[in-house]
Amino acid sequence: MPQRLGAIIAIALGVTMAVLDGMIANVALPTIGADLGASAASSIWVVNAYQLVIAVSLLPLASLGDLWSYRRIYLIGLAVFASMSVFCALSDSLLELTLARMLQGLGAAAVMSVNGALTRLIYPRARLGRGVALNTLIVSVAAAAGPSVAAAILSLASWPWLFAVSAPVGLLALIMGWRFLPSNEGAPSQRFDLPSALLNVLTLGCFFLAVTGFAQGHAGWWLVLPVLIGVPLGWLFVRRQLSRSMPLLPVDLLRIPIFALSICSSISAFTAQMLAMVSIPFYFQHQLGLNAIQTGLLMTPWPLATMLTAPLAGRLLERYHAGLLGGIGMLLFAGGLWGLASLPDSPGFALILAWMMLCGAGFGLFQSPNNHTIITAAPIHRSGGASGMLSTARLVGQTCGAALVALAFNLFVDDGTHVALLAASAFAVIAALVSSSRMRQALP
Repeated sequence: MPQRLGAIIAIALGVTMAVLDGMIANVALPTIGADLGASAASSIWVVNAYQLVIAVSLLPLASLGDLWSYRRIYLIGLAVFASMSVFCALSDSLLELTLARMLQGLGAAAVMSVNGALTRLIYPRARLGRGVALNTLIVSVAAAAGPSVAAAILSLASWPWLFAVSAPVGLLALIMGWRFLPSNEGAPSQRFDLPSALLNVLTLGCFFLAVTGFAQGHAGWWLVLPVLIGVPLGWLFVRRQLSRSMPLLPVDLLRIPIFALSICSSISAFTAQMLAMVSIPFYFQHQLGLNAIQTGLLMTPWPLATMLTAPLAGRLLERYHAGLLGGIGMLLFAGGLWGLASLPDSPGFALILAWMMLCGAGFGLFQSPNNHTIITAAPIHRSGGASGMLSTARLVGQTCGAALVALAFNLFVDDGTHVALLAASAFAVIAALVSSSRMRQALP
């Protein structure tokens, strides 16, 4: 097998499993919660724990990739991910499953923190756009296809198999990565900034604990303490990065206007996506009376539309500004979400499928140009930092989205899904406005 093809497959397998496992449990959350004796709001921790650990780990692991080797970090992540998938499948309580998901998230973070940097190593500069488009397509389709894959698995087996199937695929990706992935020299003269890594984990951890605690209905010290600890730690973290030549938080890249705007639009877009992807299964099952398999099938047009639109976006990027494409894509996405939020009490399946397809098409038109801009705006020696920020933006958005779903369920018991979808549409409009504002910036 040619070296480049083998490396592409290794990255595709690893990234697919890491992203898919962040979404695959959504459809089964009602079933998992009932089986383990947990409430709907508590069962969302199966998703939140995974996303939280990834969010706080991405930047430190991306920095390790810059310093040591993208290949080494990727392979270690695959090994941890595959082994923890087995432990997830064997869990028989919500606590055990949540802890296993946290460790699984650490492995997924290692995979996602350097996949963009590895893509930049694999493809020559003239074809980098195709590589980024392919990587983006894999991430977006894997994220949107989670419910459909879950439906297929649940039609044949129980929910633990949602996690068990990841182990052999992760092992295959590990073997192929060991054989084909290229190595980078790194920066052996630079030392890993452990204090910054700890400050990053504590700052983001406090932030997400406060957000999630608020969403879960906690009060008092559950909210005040993370804020009191996180704010001064965050100030120290950012201050420390300003004096570093290779900062763990890439403040040097955030000074590039088009990079910063692309990161902001990504956070808002993925907040909207997660609000929809977590809340829609509850709407289909609790309000329409559908089972998990039917839910997954109804959500299938979303990833299919993304698969069709993402390659088109890659071609359009050669002729039109990424800000324009992203703005149009997010407006289409917002329209699809608003349509889902406005469904009548007994909607026809054709209407549901149409709105799901519009969501998928809009998101596909946005994500490829946006990710290409993020990767190419960074200098080559800062590819790890750019890759880490790309994945961090996605995970920050998804974690906030999942927390906002829990908040909607707690505040609006009888209408939580409707509120979550309206909020998702609003975040998509914000992403469209931010994306469009990049048209005043020159492309890298």
